[in-house]
Amino acid sequence: MRFKLGLTGSIGMGKSTTARMFAEAGCVVWDADAAVHRLYSTSGLAVQPMAEAFPAAIRDGEVSRDVLRGIIAVDATALPRIEAIVHPLVAQDRAEFVEAHSDAIGVFDIPLLFENGGDAAMDATACVSVSPEIQRERVLARGTMTADDLERILARQMPNDEKCRRATWQIETDTLDHARAQVQDIVRQIEERLSHA
Repeated sequence: MRFKLGLTGSIGMGKSTTARMFAEAGCVVWDADAAVHRLYSTSGLAVQPMAEAFPAAIRDGEVSRDVLRGIIAVDATALPRIEAIVHPLVAQDRAEFVEAHSDAIGVFDIPLLFENGGDAAMDATACVSVSPEIQRERVLARGTMTADDLERILARQMPNDEKCRRATWQIETDTLDHARAQVQDIVRQIEERLSHA
């Protein structure tokens, strides 16, 4: 892979939309959440080890994220045990993606990029950001999460200001046009950097 860009940002900041903009700009995108979905789906590599550790979380041959969320909410030991199973499988999925796209600029959509030290494997990083008010509004508008769920997720994540400080680039996702212009500028800068390498 010619260049690895880690893309991160807290929930509701517009990361998935921004990742699609990078794809439109000619980058290949690896999505950590999509990798977990593949691993949790029927015949996914995480199903068997998760069935052994959390039998209640298996529904119709798949790992139920809803059931896992409930388990995590009441069992403080659950999340580290889940991560011990899933993280190595996700890393393997990512390595296969890198190998399959040797001549591309890769964008790695990873929510916990800094928290899990994933930034060390990247050539640069970008953090999507928007005001806390818009973030909250976006998340609650999805109808899949309560305000308490949101607070629990935010408590596990590095504060957004800190992520933005650590990132090579910050992408303000207040409007689609503004975000797209910033994405195109970042891709241009990466191409420039590669042409001088």
